[in-house]
Amino acid sequence: MSGPPRAVAVLRHAVRAGLRASDRPVLAACSGGADSVALAAALAFEARDAGVRVGGVTVDHGLQPGSDRRAQETAGLLAGLGLDPVLVLTVQVGEAGGPEGAAREARYAALATAAAGHDARVALGHTLDDQAETVLLGLGRGSGPRSVAGMVPDRPPFWRPLLGVRRATTRQACAAQGLPVWDDPWNDDPAYTRVRLRTEVLPLLEEVLGGGVAPALARTADLLREDLDALDGLAAAELARLAAEAGDGSLPARPLEPLPAALRRRVLRGWLRAAGVPDLQAVHLRAVEALVTGWRGQGRIDLPGGAGVVRASGTLVVLPPDLRRAVPGPAPLEEPLP
Repeated sequence: MSGPPRAVAVLRHAVRAGLRASDRPVLAACSGGADSVALAAALAFEARDAGVRVGGVTVDHGLQPGSDRRAQETAGLLAGLGLDPVLVLTVQVGEAGGPEGAAREARYAALATAAAGHDARVALGHTLDDQAETVLLGLGRGSGPRSVAGMVPDRPPFWRPLLGVRRATTRQACAAQGLPVWDDPWNDDPAYTRVRLRTEVLPLLEEVLGGGVAPALARTADLLREDLDALDGLAAAELARLAAEAGDGSLPARPLEPLPAALRRRVLRGWLRAAGVPDLQAVHLRAVEALVTGWRGQGRIDLPGGAGVVRASGTLVVLPPDLRRAVPGPAPLEEPLP
């Protein structure tokens, strides 16, 4: 007795282990495109043996004519696959970050809310090709190693089981199962950077480098993510040790100085985030780091949200926003120069 078509088998294998790793319900996020439809079908099939309840969710962004009808059709497809429950979420898309970024922010917020309401994981249909595009975007924008490390396979509540599967395979799986696929016209619009990466840059790299570029980029992301996770773990342990030593929310400066720069910056970033500093950028982090590595009696370092950091008696202290006006010019908490 023959098995399923190869593409269908690849999709089912991709979701099998992750689905059985937890007994929590799963919501398959589906736009109606080939990647998410193939994911939903694979989850629906594997759920029977895994003993895990699998539902579906689709998001209506309201950005294209007939988007409400499209969302209902996608919901009908998910229900036809046997997913239960099937949710249709309507979101209001703002303007910050451009249309792509604003739609993504609204979508992820809605999916996270749905996950919390159903105590579920949300399965996303990002593929190896999406991962390669993300790595290239991160490289081109110079936005740091985490962006080059790409998307994380499993960061609750989001689960991405298809990061090792090619986009062409998801389309083949849909065709083999007779599943209808909706091609979002935005995915072919060259006004969007990611579309040009997909249709122009990656094909050129494949031609020049002799193929295998997308898998190589995804593999690089995996290797880099392992290193970054190790560094983050070391930084978290160091921060916990130093925070316990201080005991009052401050951070001893002198023990930070001999640390490798990559580790020191992670400790500082973790400390500032724990203090509630929002939208921390590299320029802010380096300014705070200079209080450790380039100490010359500097005053307060202003941070996003109105908070600030000063060095006092060998200790870094976060000043809340309401102390901004109380600390004009050089901070009175500064320690004397050696």
